[in-house]
Amino acid sequence: MKQYSKLVRDLIPEIIQNSGKECKTRILTDAEYKEKLAQKLCEEANEFLESKDKEELADVLEVFLSLLEAYDFTIEEVDAIREVKAAKRGGFSKRIELLEVSD
Repeated sequence: MKQYSKLVRDLIPEIIQNSGKECKTRILTDAEYKEKLAQKLCEEANEFLESKDKEELADVLEVFLSLLEAYDFTIEEVDAIREVKAAKRGGFSKRIELLEVSD
């Protein structure tokens, strides 16, 4: 038996059962769900960093969209904040790496 304590996609328990295996699950509280989503975002981002695969980037997006829903944010609200920050501080398209700052 392999032990886990991680958030999985909704159909994973069914997929496991259809493969002839058994699994044990539970439903997270709102607070636990938000925490597990944050952990999942890091997990998926790290998987993308290792693979550079667009499938992993799609997983990052899926978790991001789930975070929006969990916190009752809209994509429009978050994008508006992004636009303000980009206008004030710029984006990342110039590929600038900060090396040093002196007083």
